[in-house]
Amino acid sequence: MHENVRSLPILKPLKPLGEALLFAGNFLRHPNMLGSIIPSSRFLVEQVLESVDFGRARVIVEYGPGVGTFTGEILRRMRGDARLVALETNRDFVRFLTRTLPDPRLTVVHDSAAEVQTVLGRLGLAAPRYIISGIPLGSMPDPVRTEIAEQSRAALEPGGAFLVYQFTARALPTLERTFGAVERSRERRNFPPAQLFLCTAPA
Repeated sequence: MHENVRSLPILKPLKPLGEALLFAGNFLRHPNMLGSIIPSSRFLVEQVLESVDFGRARVIVEYGPGVGTFTGEILRRMRGDARLVALETNRDFVRFLTRTLPDPRLTVVHDSAAEVQTVLGRLGLAAPRYIISGIPLGSMPDPVRTEIAEQSRAALEPGGAFLVYQFTARALPTLERTFGAVERSRERRNFPPAQLFLCTAPA
Protein backbone atom coordinates (compact mmCIF):
# COMPACT_ATOMS: atom_id res chain seq x y z
CA MET A 1 0.00 0.00 0.00
CA HIS A 2 2.95 2.31 0.61
CA GLU A 3 5.87 2.66 -1.75
CA ASN A 4 8.46 3.07 0.98
CA VAL A 5 11.05 0.67 -0.45
CA ARG A 6 14.62 0.80 0.82
CA SER A 7 17.63 -1.00 -0.59
CA LEU A 8 20.34 -1.28 1.96
CA PRO A 9 24.28 -1.19 1.26
CA ILE A 10 27.13 -3.70 4.74
CA LEU A 11 25.95 -5.73 7.61
CA LYS A 12 26.12 -4.24 11.12
CA PRO A 13 25.50 -6.19 14.33
CA LEU A 14 22.22 -5.70 16.17
CA LYS A 15 22.18 -4.61 19.81
CA PRO A 16 20.10 -7.14 21.81
CA LEU A 17 18.90 -4.71 24.51
CA GLY A 18 17.79 -2.17 21.92
CA GLU A 19 16.00 -4.92 20.00
CA ALA A 20 14.15 -6.17 23.07
CA LEU A 21 13.04 -2.71 24.20
CA LEU A 22 11.83 -1.71 20.75
CA PHE A 23 10.02 -5.03 20.30
CA ALA A 24 8.35 -4.92 23.74
CA GLY A 25 7.29 -1.29 23.32
CA ASN A 26 5.63 -2.03 20.00
CA PHE A 27 3.95 -5.14 21.41
CA LEU A 28 2.37 -3.06 24.17
CA ARG A 29 1.13 -0.48 21.67
CA HIS A 30 0.02 -2.97 18.98
CA PRO A 31 -0.49 -6.40 20.62
CA ASN A 32 -2.50 -7.77 17.67
CA MET A 33 0.32 -7.03 15.24
CA LEU A 34 2.98 -9.06 17.07
CA GLY A 35 2.76 -12.65 18.19
CA SER A 36 4.93 -12.24 21.30
CA ILE A 37 6.27 -9.56 23.62
CA ILE A 38 9.88 -10.70 23.01
CA PRO A 39 11.77 -11.57 19.80
CA SER A 40 12.10 -15.19 18.67
CA SER A 41 14.67 -17.40 20.37
CA ARG A 42 17.71 -18.89 18.63
CA PHE A 43 16.03 -22.30 18.99
CA LEU A 44 13.04 -21.17 16.95
CA VAL A 45 15.21 -19.46 14.34
CA GLU A 46 17.30 -22.61 13.94
CA GLN A 47 14.30 -24.93 13.61
CA VAL A 48 12.50 -22.76 11.05
CA LEU A 49 15.60 -22.25 8.92
CA GLU A 50 16.41 -25.99 8.93
CA SER A 51 13.80 -26.31 6.17
CA VAL A 52 15.53 -23.76 3.91
CA ASP A 53 17.92 -24.95 1.20
CA PHE A 54 19.99 -21.77 0.99
CA GLY A 55 22.00 -23.16 -1.91
CA ARG A 56 18.88 -23.13 -4.12
CA ALA A 57 17.20 -19.99 -2.82
CA ARG A 58 17.79 -16.98 -5.07
CA VAL A 59 14.83 -14.99 -3.70
CA ILE A 60 13.47 -15.21 -0.13
CA VAL A 61 10.64 -13.15 1.37
CA GLU A 62 10.12 -12.52 5.07
CA TYR A 63 6.83 -11.26 6.52
CA GLY A 64 7.01 -9.24 9.72
CA PRO A 65 10.78 -9.11 10.29
CA GLY A 66 10.36 -6.97 13.41
CA VAL A 67 13.81 -6.20 14.83
CA GLY A 68 15.52 -8.61 12.42
CA THR A 69 16.02 -11.73 14.56
CA PHE A 70 15.37 -13.98 11.57
CA THR A 71 16.51 -11.42 9.01
CA GLY A 72 20.09 -11.25 10.22
CA GLU A 73 20.45 -15.03 10.31
CA ILE A 74 18.90 -15.43 6.86
CA LEU A 75 21.41 -12.93 5.49
CA ARG A 76 24.25 -14.77 7.21
CA ARG A 77 23.30 -18.05 5.50
CA MET A 78 22.16 -16.70 2.14
CA ARG A 79 24.03 -16.91 -1.15
CA GLY A 80 26.00 -13.86 -2.15
CA ASP A 81 23.79 -13.35 -5.23
CA ALA A 82 20.45 -14.01 -3.47
CA ARG A 83 17.90 -11.37 -2.53
CA LEU A 84 15.83 -11.04 0.66
CA VAL A 85 12.68 -8.92 0.68
CA ALA A 86 11.31 -8.06 4.12
CA LEU A 87 7.70 -6.84 4.28
CA GLU A 88 6.95 -4.87 7.45
CA THR A 89 3.91 -2.73 8.31
CA ASN A 90 5.45 -1.11 11.42
CA ARG A 91 7.42 2.04 10.54
CA ASP A 92 9.53 1.80 13.74
CA PHE A 93 10.79 -1.62 12.65
CA VAL A 94 11.38 -0.44 9.08
CA ARG A 95 13.58 2.37 10.37
CA PHE A 96 15.39 0.02 12.78
CA LEU A 97 16.15 -2.54 10.06
CA THR A 98 17.28 0.16 7.65
CA ARG A 99 19.75 1.43 10.23
CA THR A 100 21.04 -1.88 11.57
CA LEU A 101 21.04 -4.23 8.56
CA PRO A 102 22.47 -2.27 5.62
CA ASP A 103 23.16 -5.35 3.45
CA PRO A 104 22.86 -4.83 -0.33
CA ARG A 105 21.00 -8.16 -0.67
CA LEU A 106 18.19 -6.90 1.61
CA THR A 107 15.25 -4.72 0.60
CA VAL A 108 12.94 -3.57 3.40
CA VAL A 109 9.45 -2.63 2.23
CA HIS A 110 6.81 -0.84 4.29
CA ASP A 111 3.82 -2.82 3.08
CA SER A 112 1.43 -5.67 3.84
CA ALA A 113 2.11 -9.36 3.24
CA ALA A 114 -1.04 -9.39 1.12
CA GLU A 115 0.83 -7.20 -1.39
CA VAL A 116 3.71 -9.66 -1.88
CA GLN A 117 3.14 -10.20 -5.60
CA THR A 118 2.85 -6.47 -6.26
CA VAL A 119 6.05 -5.76 -4.31
CA LEU A 120 8.03 -8.47 -6.10
CA GLY A 121 6.81 -7.22 -9.46
CA ARG A 122 7.76 -3.65 -8.59
CA LEU A 123 11.25 -4.82 -7.63
CA GLY A 124 11.59 -6.91 -10.78
CA LEU A 125 12.33 -10.08 -8.79
CA ALA A 126 11.58 -13.68 -9.68
CA ALA A 127 9.21 -15.85 -7.63
CA PRO A 128 10.67 -16.67 -4.20
CA ARG A 129 11.73 -20.18 -3.24
CA TYR A 130 10.72 -19.47 0.37
CA ILE A 131 8.41 -17.14 2.23
CA ILE A 132 9.06 -17.05 5.99
CA SER A 133 6.31 -15.63 8.16
CA GLY A 134 5.94 -14.88 11.84
CA ILE A 135 3.04 -12.45 11.55
CA PRO A 136 0.15 -13.45 13.85
CA LEU A 137 -2.20 -14.92 11.26
CA GLY A 138 -4.41 -16.37 13.98
CA SER A 139 -5.23 -12.89 15.29
CA MET A 140 -6.38 -11.62 11.91
CA PRO A 141 -9.91 -11.71 10.48
CA ASP A 142 -10.41 -14.81 8.35
CA PRO A 143 -10.67 -12.89 5.04
CA VAL A 144 -7.30 -11.20 5.69
CA ARG A 145 -5.67 -14.46 6.79
CA THR A 146 -7.03 -16.20 3.69
CA GLU A 147 -5.83 -13.46 1.36
CA ILE A 148 -2.29 -13.60 2.75
CA ALA A 149 -2.20 -17.39 2.42
CA GLU A 150 -3.53 -17.32 -1.13
CA GLN A 151 -1.23 -14.50 -2.23
CA SER A 152 1.73 -16.36 -0.72
CA ARG A 153 0.92 -19.57 -2.58
CA ALA A 154 0.51 -17.64 -5.83
CA ALA A 155 3.81 -15.80 -5.31
CA LEU A 156 5.96 -18.88 -4.66
CA GLU A 157 7.91 -20.65 -7.39
CA PRO A 158 6.67 -24.21 -8.13
CA GLY A 159 7.67 -26.46 -5.24
CA GLY A 160 8.48 -23.46 -3.05
CA ALA A 161 7.56 -23.33 0.63
CA PHE A 162 5.64 -21.03 2.95
CA LEU A 163 7.28 -21.43 6.38
CA VAL A 164 4.97 -20.18 9.13
CA TYR A 165 5.69 -19.99 12.86
CA GLN A 166 2.84 -19.17 15.25
CA PHE A 167 1.92 -19.37 18.92
CA THR A 168 -1.53 -20.88 18.28
CA ALA A 169 -2.96 -23.28 15.68
CA ARG A 170 -5.76 -20.92 14.63
CA ALA A 171 -4.22 -20.36 11.19
CA LEU A 172 -3.90 -24.07 10.41
CA PRO A 173 -7.33 -24.59 8.76
CA THR A 174 -6.65 -21.66 6.41
CA LEU A 175 -3.20 -23.01 5.54
CA GLU A 176 -4.59 -26.50 4.90
CA ARG A 177 -7.39 -25.10 2.77
CA THR A 178 -4.89 -23.13 0.68
CA PHE A 179 -1.94 -25.53 0.43
CA GLY A 180 -3.43 -28.96 1.18
CA ALA A 181 -1.27 -31.07 3.50
CA VAL A 182 0.75 -29.04 6.00
CA GLU A 183 3.73 -30.44 7.93
CA ARG A 184 3.60 -29.50 11.62
CA SER A 185 6.24 -29.33 14.34
CA ARG A 186 6.83 -27.53 17.64
CA GLU A 187 9.63 -25.63 19.32
CA ARG A 188 8.98 -25.84 23.06
CA ARG A 189 12.19 -24.04 24.05
CA ASN A 190 10.88 -20.78 22.64
CA PHE A 191 8.88 -18.45 24.88
CA PRO A 192 6.04 -18.80 24.30
CA PRO A 193 6.30 -22.29 22.74
CA ALA A 194 5.90 -22.05 18.98
CA GLN A 195 4.13 -24.12 16.35
CA LEU A 196 5.70 -24.44 12.90
CA PHE A 197 3.78 -25.07 9.69
CA LEU A 198 5.56 -26.06 6.47
CA CYS A 199 3.28 -25.38 3.47
CA THR A 200 4.52 -26.45 0.03
CA ALA A 201 3.31 -24.99 -3.26
CA PRO A 202 2.51 -27.45 -6.07
CA ALA A 203 5.59 -28.36 -8.15
